[in-house]
Amino acid sequence: MSVQIKTSDPILTVEHVAVHFGGLVAISDMNFEVHEGELVSLIGPNGAGKTTAFNVITGFQRPTKGHVTFRGTSLNGLKPHQVTALGLVRTFQRTSVFDKISVFENVLIGLHRRTAASLFGTLLSLPKERRAEEALREEAWEILRLVGIEHEADELGGSLPYGDQRLLGVALALAASPHALLLDEPVSGMNASETARFIELLDKLRAKGTTILLVEHDMPMVMGISDRVVVLNYGRIIANGPPSAIQSDPDVIKAYLGGGIKHA
Repeated sequence: MSVQIKTSDPILTVEHVAVHFGGLVAISDMNFEVHEGELVSLIGPNGAGKTTAFNVITGFQRPTKGHVTFRGTSLNGLKPHQVTALGLVRTFQRTSVFDKISVFENVLIGLHRRTAASLFGTLLSLPKERRAEEALREEAWEILRLVGIEHEADELGGSLPYGDQRLLGVALALAASPHALLLDEPVSGMNASETARFIELLDKLRAKGTTILLVEHDMPMVMGISDRVVVLNYGRIIANGPPSAIQSDPDVIKAYLGGGIKHA
C-alpha cells in the first residue's frame, strides 16, 4: 500500500542526465527526485533506459552530461564502492549471493565489509574485537529476521529457492547499512507467493523509513506499493506522478503499445 508522498528535501536528485553510446542515445535528458522515505518506481518498456539510469546513479556508467546528487554529495565520477559507502546501495537483476557458504555467513561477510575491525585482533580474539563480533552476529540475525529467512540461516546460499536467494540479496544490501536502496527488478522470475513475501518485506522496510528506488516490470506490484512512478520511454521521462495518474496517462498507455499500464 502506498503512503502519503513525502515533502522533505530530496535525498536523491538526477538533473539533466544524458548517456550516449557513440551515436546511440540511451538517455536524452533525465530529471527526477526521490525524497527521504519515499518508494519511487522507475518503469518503462524494454530498452527504455532503466538499467542505464541505475548504472549512472550507482557509478557503473558515467553520464555524458548532467549530475546525480545523493544527500548533498555529487556522485559524478565516483566508483560503485564509493557510492555504496555513501549509503546508496543497489541490488541486481541476477542474484549475487555467496553460493558455497551459509546464509548467516553471507550476511556476516556483508557486515564485516563496512567495519574497521582489526584482522589480527579478530584472529587473536582480543576483547574489543570479540565484543564487536558478537554485535555483528546479533545484527546479522536481526537482518535475517527482517527479510524472513532466519530459519534458513544454516543453509548454503546457493541451495536456497530462487525467491529466498533474492531475499538474501536484499539482506546483503541491508548489511551495508543503506540510507537508500535501489532494487533492480527484485521480483523478476518469482511466483505469486514469492512476490507477496517480497512485498511484505518492502512494507517492513518502509515502516523503518528506508528510501527505495525500484525498477520493476510487475505492474500490479508497482501500482500497489509506489508513492510515485517515473516512466521512461526511449531514454526520456514521459510521466512522473502518483500511480493513479500514471495509469490513465495517455503517453504512458501509448508507450505500452496501447495495452494499458495495468497489463504491461
